[in-house]
Amino acid sequence: MARNSASGSGEIYDVVLGAQRAAIAAVKPGVTIAKTSPNSLYKIAYDYINTHGKDLHGEPLGKYFTHGLSHHVGLEVHDASDTNAPLEAGMVITIEPGVYIPEERIGVRIEDVLLVTENGAKVLSGALPTEPEEIERAIAR
Repeated sequence: MARNSASGSGEIYDVVLGAQRAAIAAVKPGVTIAKTSPNSLYKIAYDYINTHGKDLHGEPLGKYFTHGLSHHVGLEVHDASDTNAPLEAGMVITIEPGVYIPEERIGVRIEDVLLVTENGAKVLSGALPTEPEEIERAIAR
């Protein structure tokens, strides 16, 4: 959903969710989670965020994606790793894009845990709701 002006966290949520889905769809052995490598999942998420909405001043949202996209999960929640190393089948990572706009007092981050497989990824946290309506129903219970 393109955002012409700041009108709430719902539109930001849609942009972040789209970026997360784009990055998850690209997970496979050989890609990286580094910000600067040519086959980077971070770049996929950043490019999505930067082209799918604007702040109150009409500026692209990429500058508000101020943290990393992913980390390995293992013995520690944030397992130490080389983010430039290609992913391999059997690795467990997060995909967690976020947009934080201090001026608008909006911040959205969506995180899932994935198993890298030979053919892509399996979302291990997939039973949790991600659509706004699903989240609202879960909270209302």
